[in-house]
Amino acid sequence: MKQQGQAAPGQALPVVIIGAGLAGLTVALHLAQQGQNVVVLAKRTVGEGATPWAQGGIVGVLGSDDSIASHVHDTQDAGAGLVDENTARFIAEHSAAAIEWLVAQGVPFSPDPDGPLGLHLTREGGHAVRRIAHAADATGKAIHDALLAAARAHPRVTLREQVMAVDLITHHHLGRFDDPRARRVHGVYALDIVSGHVDALAASAVVLATGGLGKVYRYTSNPDTATGDGVAMAWRAGCRVANMEFIQFHPTCLYHPQDRTFLLTEALRGEGAQLKLPASAGGGRFMPHHDPRAELAPRDIVARAIDFEMKKHGLDHVWLDVSPIVAEKGEAFVREHFPTIHARCLSLGIDITRQPIPVVPAAHYSCGGIVTDTDGRTDLPGLYAVGESTYTGLHGANRLASNSLLECVVIGKTCAEAIQASPQAEHVEVPAWDESLVENADEQVVISHNWDELRLLMWNYVGIVRTTRRLERAQHRIRNLREEVDEYYANFRVNRDLLELRNLLVCAELIVRSALMRHESRGLHYIRDFPQPLPMSFPTVLYREARSRRTR
Repeated sequence: MKQQGQAAPGQALPVVIIGAGLAGLTVALHLAQQGQNVVVLAKRTVGEGATPWAQGGIVGVLGSDDSIASHVHDTQDAGAGLVDENTARFIAEHSAAAIEWLVAQGVPFSPDPDGPLGLHLTREGGHAVRRIAHAADATGKAIHDALLAAARAHPRVTLREQVMAVDLITHHHLGRFDDPRARRVHGVYALDIVSGHVDALAASAVVLATGGLGKVYRYTSNPDTATGDGVAMAWRAGCRVANMEFIQFHPTCLYHPQDRTFLLTEALRGEGAQLKLPASAGGGRFMPHHDPRAELAPRDIVARAIDFEMKKHGLDHVWLDVSPIVAEKGEAFVREHFPTIHARCLSLGIDITRQPIPVVPAAHYSCGGIVTDTDGRTDLPGLYAVGESTYTGLHGANRLASNSLLECVVIGKTCAEAIQASPQAEHVEVPAWDESLVENADEQVVISHNWDELRLLMWNYVGIVRTTRRLERAQHRIRNLREEVDEYYANFRVNRDLLELRNLLVCAELIVRSALMRHESRGLHYIRDFPQPLPMSFPTVLYREARSRRTR
């Protein structure tokens, strides 16, 4: 009997895309429009990824006052010397086409009759000019809603919810360790979370579009889905990862007991909002003392400045004051351009047109990940990756605001084209998932306790400011936790919580290993033992030793 996900003899295998955010849906729609059958897996509902949470916007080199060179310069400046210039230029050159494609998909960007393409452009930290296309302050949701509607309507796209990828199916699972023809990804093992059954899904290609890993930290702006699944699966399969030490902490996450994951977009500071100390710490602005660009400095500088002031004065938070925008442009402008933020804060008793907003930094974006080229190719044939789970060289040591959505759309398109142009793989029967030697888990509390310990450990020892001693302590404890979880994984039936913790532990170990290898402070990686940048620096690339035996 053929496994679920296997194609009948003579029938082409589908492309399996893991992740239903902007990256995954972009690849899916481009493939489907070329006649390819696509299966998109979402481990929760299709609306619970990170894309709908994105507020600010997407970069487009569109205005007469802008240029490819200017965007590349700003990207390199934010990336602190580690941006791949060719990648940055490639992305910038395709930015206008990316915006046009989104408009064609029905994305309702904020209009401006006098703006390029009829769009209103805003400015964010690190950008020399206004070049951010946006849909008020809910750009990600507007984009995701439009692409999801298109995917649902397309007959060649199958969306599967509550299905979580467990591991990639490679030549190791086929028992063909030394056969170069089989050295590729042949599909994925996927857990149906409702039934608890693990299916073997054969695929002509697999695309990892799983997003970030923010849930490895105690405080994050990321949704619950951000558990580093793609990075962990690719690493276990033998792919390289790079620049994992560069975790972007967004400077302004709402500090409130009822909502600790709500992000206050960069665009607020782009329009004139100011960061201030509480009256107990002297009040007034502090960013001009840290950087001449003040609130418009890149995120790593702003986040470290807030962290410094909080520790210096013993504060739980600082204030983000919107009153300069109100004074210049009026309350109506704030309500019109930031309706989501205004409504959310108002529901918590904060009128941002009249009161400052309490904010703290929070883990926001991973600038490193699976090494790919600008077509999304990884080290393994048949495996592609797009979006936050990847390292293309675009972000370097720090991501320029709003480049992330752009990367998803540009690389999503080229990835689909590369898949279409690739020769068909040899058809193989993928083995069923083997759980003959496992039993039902006895105590889930082991998972929840280890999860809590990991997140607190990473926050305290591998956060905005690091030391070698802290990193070594974190490394030792993470290894112990990983051994406990690996033993648990080997003996009990899998579930979503176990798989997510397993993946987070892999990502945590990769972050710490990368941080220990970088003997300098650069971009998002600040370590007290080496406070200055080196004259010349290179990406941190990690290689995994090839596996020599088949694993479940």
